[in-house]
Amino acid sequence: KPATAEDTVARIDIRVGRILEASPHPDAESLYVEKIDVGEPEPRVVCSGLVKAIPDPAKLLGPCIVICNLKPVNMRGVKSHAMVLCATDDTKAVVELVMPPEGAAPGDRVVCDGFEGEPDAQLNPKKKVWEKIQPDFSTSADGVATWKDSPMKTDKGVCTAPTVRGGTLS
Repeated sequence: KPATAEDTVARIDIRVGRILEASPHPDAESLYVEKIDVGEPEPRVVCSGLVKAIPDPAKLLGPCIVICNLKPVNMRGVKSHAMVLCATDDTKAVVELVMPPEGAAPGDRVVCDGFEGEPDAQLNPKKKVWEKIQPDFSTSADGVATWKDSPMKTDKGVCTAPTVRGGTLS
């Protein structure tokens, strides 16, 4: 089913995060289990399939961008409460965390000009909202994270991929 006018990036709760801890998943060798500060009283537990792309979990620690309103899902016995946004180059060889602008704090909302509105409290997986919106995320020729070519930003500046240019975000 094609995306409708209501299926815009404004429905996605995208926030600045800070990965506080990252360790291998006890029952899945391709997954990490992270604790991420997204500006809430407690850090969120998140599972990410980044082991092959980023073999050293210590390299995950620090700032990131987090999709916060996906329905929590069990991943091999660990409930994941968000998703870390990554940039991937066209060869799929390089996968890296999308970075918030300098000075952004955990919990800061990430928005795109021209797509204002309050995000859904939780995206309904049956409606495939994320699946309709995700293909329009990309990185520009200068590494800026965008949705439909509108830069993803906080009040401190734009979000970027360290090295991926013209790549996809997921």
